[in-house]
Amino acid sequence: MTGEMNILPLPQTTPTSARPQVVSGELLKLLTPIEGLITAGQTAKAEVLSLKQADQTFQLLLKVTLDSGRQTTVQATSNQPLPQGTSVAVTQPSAGNLAITVQQAIASSVATLTRLDTAQLPVGTLLQGKVLTSQVLPQVPGQPTVFRSMVSLLNTALSGSTLSVDSPQPLRIGTLLSAQVQDTQTLKFVPLSSRQEQLAVTQQLLSQTSRQGSLEGLLKLLQNLPPSNQTSSDLRAAVDKLLAGLPDVHQLSTPKGLALALASSGAFLESKLLTGQNPALAPDMKGDLLKLIAQLTPSLPASTNLGAIIAANTLAQAMPSFVRNALGMLGQVSAKPPPTGFPLPERMLQSADGEDDLEHLLRLTAAAVSRLQSHQLSSLEQTGVTSDGRLMSTWQLEVPMRNLQDIVPLQIKFQREDAPDKDPPQERRDEREPKQPLWRVELAFDMEPLGPMQVQAQLIKGSLSSQLWAERPYTASLIESNLAALRARMLDCGLNVGDLDCHHGKPPQGPQTRLEQRWVDETA
Repeated sequence: MTGEMNILPLPQTTPTSARPQVVSGELLKLLTPIEGLITAGQTAKAEVLSLKQADQTFQLLLKVTLDSGRQTTVQATSNQPLPQGTSVAVTQPSAGNLAITVQQAIASSVATLTRLDTAQLPVGTLLQGKVLTSQVLPQVPGQPTVFRSMVSLLNTALSGSTLSVDSPQPLRIGTLLSAQVQDTQTLKFVPLSSRQEQLAVTQQLLSQTSRQGSLEGLLKLLQNLPPSNQTSSDLRAAVDKLLAGLPDVHQLSTPKGLALALASSGAFLESKLLTGQNPALAPDMKGDLLKLIAQLTPSLPASTNLGAIIAANTLAQAMPSFVRNALGMLGQVSAKPPPTGFPLPERMLQSADGEDDLEHLLRLTAAAVSRLQSHQLSSLEQTGVTSDGRLMSTWQLEVPMRNLQDIVPLQIKFQREDAPDKDPPQERRDEREPKQPLWRVELAFDMEPLGPMQVQAQLIKGSLSSQLWAERPYTASLIESNLAALRARMLDCGLNVGDLDCHHGKPPQGPQTRLEQRWVDETA
């Protein structure tokens, strides 16, 4: 997660030698009513040992020290969070409640900060902390939503201190976060160690790949789904909505139609959620698959072993949160891993013994969600910095398209490379040309009667080069004979066309045979 959070300006504290200011009247509800814990008219000292949020309330563990010196611990709930280590004076108006006064004097065990001392923590210092609480503040008309959290610091000399911060995005309770000091009242989120993030993405990608299944098998089954007593009207509506959102070849041949198909592919579902968009207002492949799973689950017989069937879809429910954290990597300077194989191989799941139609459909749907998530994770894995310092961003996705009566999954990968930002000599800075990003596009599809094909293209400064591969000899010969017409149409579009070739077979794989090495002169 990236962004800024503000340290709240807490009330000014008084010196420890002065009489502490108190705030009276706060009631804590005891989880277990205790009669006569504190005698009438007396107070006792207490310290907050732990703080845990439960929905909109907070559970506290208090260590109470009576006047006699006896100590006991009690559990209570509060509407307001009290940081760990806070000293309070308590009375007991009834068996189920405690009335408290919060001591505002700073003691050695209480380190509630009102500001950051940049002499002690210079700008740029990395702070690490654990999120204790998270609340959404009342919405102010015309203003963005603000989330308030309490964060316990884990490093520097302020270890053990508690910060109360406001942020534009909610902080998940119990998570660790890192932030850089910007000034006395502002911190900026930074992602976790790039190595840790990359390892997490790679591990999730491996598990997703083993569970994924091709979209083609699911979509064909949905097209031919027979009427049955098991298929409810809501399930039918979910299937119809999913199939109706599939684009056709004509739609993908227009810029607007292609942009809509890419946005609806499911690769950007989490991004829509992050920006507050309602994905239900527009078709979304991944969202529609998750809705289909929700409709299928109650329709299964009670005797069905749901645990085994839905095990493949466990990460699907946790994926939005995972990707929200991982999306913080995009655009960050992290070591670029070896490229993941493209395209994803075809994988058809057969019906298991004793499995009815709805069980098989649920398993195929879960595998389709895993396939879309494999593309998302591949995008994250391939986003980073190349060995020569170029920043690479990758978007990999899959769009099922209609071709007459067939549905053809189209796999697409976009890559953008930006040159490293190295300052030129001062005398040449004004003469320097604006940097142009290098774009690469890869396509993979299997459309009859052409058969399996792959396309790789590279675009920089309006100059396009492309290589095409066809696995069928007839298709390769047909494309080769039409390359001149293809070049002419590209020139009519205002492009400068470089290499334009077609080959029989599959593209070579591996870092030593990557496509860009054919065009070193063009990208120098």
